[in-house]
Amino acid sequence: MSIGSNQPFRPAGTVGLAAGTASSAVALSGGGESVVVTNATASVAFVAFGATAAVTATPAGMPVLPGSRVLLAAHAHTRFAAAVLASGSGSLYFTLGDGSVV
Repeated sequence: MSIGSNQPFRPAGTVGLAAGTASSAVALSGGGESVVVTNATASVAFVAFGATAAVTATPAGMPVLPGSRVLLAAHAHTRFAAAVLASGSGSLYFTLGDGSVV
């Protein structure tokens, strides 16, 4: 694939995370070089990724706006995701897969 080319996203596995104002983590499912984060809440979510369940999300992390989704690169060691909400509670979804366009 040439630099800058776009490939449709091919999902490999999705997990849900019940998020709140304290960081919580979930093990990711499937594999791939990309992760789509879907924020189904009414609050800004901040996410972080890591190799262990000890990963912690903080308000200094990657923001995902309410009711939106973002496609991010995932490294081979990315096995866990964490999220914290600015306020309230709700569900976030993490989908591992391959591709560069959602």
